[in-house]
Amino acid sequence: MARFGAGLAVDADLVAAAESAARQALAPLAGRTPDLALVFVCGVDDEAAAAAGERACALTHATSTIGCTAPGVIGAGTAVEAASAVAVWCAVLPDVHVRTFHLEVMPAAEGMAVVGLPERQPDDVVAVLLADPWSFPVDGFVERSNDSLAGLPFIGGLASGLHGRGSTRLFLDGETLERGAVGVMLGGPVGVRTVVSQGCRPVGPEMTVTAADGNVLLELAGVAARDKLESLLGDLDPADQALASTGLEIGIAIDEYADDHGQGDFLVRGIAGVDEIRGGLVVGDLVPVGRTVQFQLRDAAAAAMDLRTVLARFRAGNGLDTVEGALLFSCNGRGAALFPDPAHDLIAVQAGLGTADVAGFFAAGEIAPVGGRNHVHGFTAAVLAFGSGAHADRGTGTA
Repeated sequence: MARFGAGLAVDADLVAAAESAARQALAPLAGRTPDLALVFVCGVDDEAAAAAGERACALTHATSTIGCTAPGVIGAGTAVEAASAVAVWCAVLPDVHVRTFHLEVMPAAEGMAVVGLPERQPDDVVAVLLADPWSFPVDGFVERSNDSLAGLPFIGGLASGLHGRGSTRLFLDGETLERGAVGVMLGGPVGVRTVVSQGCRPVGPEMTVTAADGNVLLELAGVAARDKLESLLGDLDPADQALASTGLEIGIAIDEYADDHGQGDFLVRGIAGVDEIRGGLVVGDLVPVGRTVQFQLRDAAAAAMDLRTVLARFRAGNGLDTVEGALLFSCNGRGAALFPDPAHDLIAVQAGLGTADVAGFFAAGEIAPVGGRNHVHGFTAAVLAFGSGAHADRGTGTA
């Protein structure tokens, strides 16, 4: 008997879409009440989106529900962007401890503080987080979670409405919220694994950072970072040179002591610009002197190959006897913006995991662990796979 279900419906009447998607997600459960439901809504009218989210949550009768609005939703074998649609995902999780939460930022003696996170329990396994980037400091929170909640993986995405600031709607246990972040903590006997595809391929040599100032790379292998970049560009073939003008990133080696690094062995960060005065590169993270880096290129072919690679690695040793369902958080820069089919990531994940019960949304940034630390990513596909097996009674793993 299935423990997971996923549904998606497209309808100009968002409440009708919510009802249809909820029914689809409940159907495989054969009458059982889900312990957890996630709801994702894409719609032009903010209040209609809120009504649809509340309706879907209510129809699932789930003990706990979270969700958000998004520029596109994923589920039931398809993906829809910039159209009135609702996706619903339901899970029966016997004996699993499910605790939802709402995070807000409040004034504190030393600036601002995040409140609302449940006290950590010894059997907590993973947290799913959906955040409004306009009202919640998600980058800082996720970074600090690596110390304050060491070893606890966070996975999820940045929510958004279709009208920018103020249009995000978050759903928590049947209610609509307009600020902060919502999430759910899962503990006890839940078999989950994270799978993260950053969608890049390395180009050029690996280099040691020999001088840096905060997030500015000053020297790579003893040469001004800008000069290293110019040298690389001169060595690329014309097709890759054209790609580098829009899709060049920097990869920071996850395992500094590995003999060889390949695709998927780097934490990928964007290059924001050039420090002309010092000949440096401004990147989207702090990179200390001594770290190994390598330039990365992103395009549809590289993203597709990387996703296939990490899914194959997952299949080879994920510790689950079977995967029964999954959540997918895919960047809104992927989908139709990168692939011919907006459902590319969903189709690949369904095939790679061997389950049809996958749902999620297109995020404005993805939250997932890489190299044992939680990060906020861009252009990434992040997956939380649920399964069962002797090795899956408790704990998580990553791929």
